Amino acid sequence: MPDPIPTRQPSLAEIAWVFLKFGTIAFGGPAAHIAMMEEQFVRRRQWITETEFLDRLAAANLIPGPSSTEMTIFIGQLKRGWRGLIVAGSCFLIPAAVMVSLIAWAYVRYGSLPKVAGLLYAVKPVVVTIIIQALWKLAKTGVRTAVLAVIAAFSVALNLLGLSPIMVLIVAGALSAAGLAIRGRTLAIPALGLPRLLAFLMATAATATAFPVSLGRLFLSFLKIGSVIFGSGYVLLVFLQSEFVERLHWLTEKQLLDAVAVGQFTPGPVFTTATFIGYIVAGWAGAAVATVAIFLPGFILVAVSGPLIPRMRRSPVVGAALDGVVAGSLALMAVVTWQLGKASIVDWATLAIFGVSLIALLRFRVNSAWLIGAAAVVGLIMR
Repeated sequence: MPDPIPTRQPSLAEIAWVFLKFGTIAFGGPAAHIAMMEEQFVRRRQWITETEFLDRLAAANLIPGPSSTEMTIFIGQLKRGWRGLIVAGSCFLIPAAVMVSLIAWAYVRYGSLPKVAGLLYAVKPVVVTIIIQALWKLAKTGVRTAVLAVIAAFSVALNLLGLSPIMVLIVAGALSAAGLAIRGRTLAIPALGLPRLLAFLMATAATATAFPVSLGRLFLSFLKIGSVIFGSGYVLLVFLQSEFVERLHWLTEKQLLDAVAVGQFTPGPVFTTATFIGYIVAGWAGAAVATVAIFLPGFILVAVSGPLIPRMRRSPVVGAALDGVVAGSLALMAVVTWQLGKASIVDWATLAIFGVSLIALLRFRVNSAWLIGAAAVVGLIMR
């Protein structure tokens, strides 16, 4: 059955209003966001066809950054060019960024109060279960062959030996591409390397430039992170821990867990965790800088990769390399999940919350937002 033809072209004002509303109710993580977009923009509003949607979804999974945010940018680009790209992406992010900034303000001002401490005490184990659920689902497709399973295991070993997350992903991608070559396929790389080259240059610039603790260093750190993350928003945790806890020592493990909890509790992309961290580090200006920096690569890469989507999908070597990167990303997620679990499951009560939440997610598929809300209430009562 042919795709339905869109009956009208939305105005920029309509795009802004629709994506502001969508960003306000988009709970549940990337998979939920994408499902909601398909229902909203393909079936109900018929802004784009099913084929266009699937093509852009494939591209969003082939470039760094949060896939659901990049889908909103792609949709805006399809409807209104570069203006639609900016409007759709920004309006999807604004509600979550504002909410997270306000919560960060309250956290800094009242974070030591018993009620706030109790809320986070119960929410943290739920955050760990949400990551486990995402890891379980993603692994079914991300580690679907024996070769990818070996690459994932090797990535865990490299990370435990002290190799940086970026280098782990580079090695994983190279191993997967080499495996393709050994099986006798072509290694011809088409012109689609431009988006990847841009991501590499942004990440290299952010890594190579030495800055003291400042808004400039904050911007470059999040620009680097936004330029290299593949697979899922949850992989963000790996880079946040490496950059801000272990390398710069700007955050504690506790603050990182709190940031993740807030990112889960609010709608929109998990990447707005950066907004929370930016506020903790440098106040309102830090929140704005961190938000712009981590999402900027996604806007640039979507703008560049849009015309190259057909060629990207046809490239065997890029597909193989990205399969390896995804497997490596999932391996890094597993390591961080273990570390965060040790930091958040500290007694019998948090163990019970963890167990109940895990069953609710995996067995009964309860929405994660409801679980976090319930855990917050339990935490307030307990503490």
